Amino acid sequence: MIKSITFLYGLFAYLVFLVAFLYAIGFVGNFVVPKSIDSGTETTFTESLLVNVLLLSLFALQHSIMARPAFKKWWTNIINPVIERSTYVLLASLALLLMYWQWQPMRSVVWEIENDAAVMIIHGIYLLGWVIVLISTCIINHFELFGLRQVIQNMRNKTLQPADTSFKIIYLYKIVRHPIMLGFLIAFWATPVMTVGHLVFTLTTTIYIFIAVKFLEEKDLKDFYGEEYQSYQKKVPMLLPFIGKKST
Repeated sequence: MIKSITFLYGLFAYLVFLVAFLYAIGFVGNFVVPKSIDSGTETTFTESLLVNVLLLSLFALQHSIMARPAFKKWWTNIINPVIERSTYVLLASLALLLMYWQWQPMRSVVWEIENDAAVMIIHGIYLLGWVIVLISTCIINHFELFGLRQVIQNMRNKTLQPADTSFKIIYLYKIVRHPIMLGFLIAFWATPVMTVGHLVFTLTTTIYIFIAVKFLEEKDLKDFYGEEYQSYQKKVPMLLPFIGKKST
């Protein structure tokens, strides 16, 4: 019974993630979804800026703190390690859903591209960014990353084993060290109409990505893989393809 409940919890967390991920494509791109980054009732600039920065900060704090090895070690003394990743994914997805719901539009236009061909190209680049994100998660084991593999192993009465953690440099990871984040950056910046609200979202997430990757995730990876990762840093840029090496 406990294993069944654990599996259903992990499955639920993954389904919530799927909803949050797919909604994000419409939210940022102003496609299809009922509430997007530029829709809703507009309030004062100060109020909108404060609310939006708080929403982004909530996601950033949850996403960064719960991903740290020290937190995971403490957290798995409290909860079943099988659902540690599912819980992380669920809380991150709920933080995103809260942001979609409470986001305050700021519709003043920073730039607008009106040429139809250029707009189509930009939309194509936008979708390419999301494809890069999805493909990159699959390269490093999509179902492990989002907690499903752990609960499935548990359901099959197998001892929880981590995925293969041997250091490999394959596919997109030969171009940049963090292709998932590159995909997000492409998607967030590729828009034919950049409003103030969209720019606040994009600038804040860009700054967060650079800080979190350079000072948190890179440190964790160096601690885990040691010299292998340091050698990788010297050969492959961090986020910007073909531009520099270790510091980019």
